[in-house]
Amino acid sequence: MSDPSTNAPHPVGIRRGDDGQIEIEWSDGEVRRHTARGLRDACPCATCRERRAAPAEPALLPVLAAEETQPLTVTSMQPVGQYAYSIEFSDGHGTGIYLFDYLRELGSPAS
Repeated sequence: MSDPSTNAPHPVGIRRGDDGQIEIEWSDGEVRRHTARGLRDACPCATCRERRAAPAEPALLPVLAAEETQPLTVTSMQPVGQYAYSIEFSDGHGTGIYLFDYLRELGSPAS
């Protein structure tokens, strides 16, 4: 777990960019950009980890729920202690706890 009392970088600012991406500014000055799809695909909850590890199923036409037909967005980000964020998505998923060091690995540097 990240401990903010150490020198490990921690978020000091979060904002939504004009293109809908989430920008996280870190205590060392780095800014990383995250798409909702990138965050959702990297969800660290047990269900999503198991789904990613499972063998691929035969290609069938999926049945989509109404929320799955809409563009995916981040609907909220709530701090979990001083080490992580809980992120909720427009598809209703919100069980993943994103540790600071994991969030730091994801996304791409803002230019």
